[in-house]
Amino acid sequence: MKVIGERISILKKDSLLSIVILSTNDKKKLAGLFLWLMAWSVCGLIVFANYFQVTNEKAKTFMIVYLSFWAYFEFNIVRAFIWKKYGKEKIWIQDKKLYYQREINKKGKIREFELDLINDLKLIELSRTSLADTINQSFWVKGGERLEFSCQGKVIPFALQVKDEEAKTILKELQVYIK
Repeated sequence: MKVIGERISILKKDSLLSIVILSTNDKKKLAGLFLWLMAWSVCGLIVFANYFQVTNEKAKTFMIVYLSFWAYFEFNIVRAFIWKKYGKEKIWIQDKKLYYQREINKKGKIREFELDLINDLKLIELSRTSLADTINQSFWVKGGERLEFSCQGKVIPFALQVKDEEAKTILKELQVYIK
C-alpha cells in the first residue's frame, strides 16, 4: 500500500487498483466546524422562537427572509460537517470497470463506469484569483473536486480538496489502468 499525504492511500494488487481519500484528518478544524454549526443552529432557533411573539408585519417578513437564508446555510453546514466527520471517497478499478463511491459512515451509492467508455481524464486547474475556487478549496465546505473524467457525455468530478501534488499522483496511477 502506498500512502500519499495524510489522507490518501493507494493499493495495487494483481488487476485491482484501489484509491481511498479521507475527507479530513484535522480534528481542530472539525471541532471549529462543530462549534460554528452549534452557534448557527442556536441563532436560527432563537429567531424562529421569537417569530410568534412579533406582531409587526415588516418584522415578520424580515424574519421569514432571515430564516430562509438561515435554513439554506444550516443545511450546507450540516452537510459539510457530516462529510468531514464521516466521509471518504473510494475509487477502484477491477474487471475493466471503474467504481466510484462517496461514502458516509459506510453508506453511499456506488457508481460504475466501463473503462472503454471513459475519456478525458484530467486535472481540474484552479485559478488563484478565482473566489469560487478559493471557497471550494476551503475546509468549511463540501466540494472542490480536483480530477474529472467524461463517460458517455457526462463529466464525473472527484477527489475533493486534494492538493496539486496529490491530484497529479492519483491522475498518474489512474492513467496506467485507463487507456
